[in-house]
Amino acid sequence: RAPLLQAAGKKNSSNLLELTEAELKEQFVRGDGPGGQATNKTNNCVVLKHIPSGIVVKCHQTRSVEQNRKIAREILQEKIDLFYKGEDSEVFKEKKASEKKKQEKKRRAKENLERKKHFKEMQQLDKK
Repeated sequence: RAPLLQAAGKKNSSNLLELTEAELKEQFVRGDGPGGQATNKTNNCVVLKHIPSGIVVKCHQTRSVEQNRKIAREILQEKIDLFYKGEDSEVFKEKKASEKKKQEKKRRAKENLERKKHFKEMQQLDKK
């Protein structure tokens, strides 16, 4: 199930499983990464744990604690949806569709490159 959880964090679906605050444990810690003093002195990184499933989300995307709390809940909600519904989850389906679209785009780009290469070769032959 672990690879399924990688899909969460980007989509916005309305029919995800609901979170109840009683099932959540929230902590505020110092974030890590670049930012120097702004990062090292403020506890604006949110660590959110869903107690029944044991899923933990850490969010330090903005400098605002409130925004990080909101984002962490959205990401956690998607991960929990994936955890319980698996391949039936909307998040999983959107991820699959996105991957398929990306592969199609890559294939088309490769075809165009081949066409251009062939066209240049034909031009070279015409000049001779």
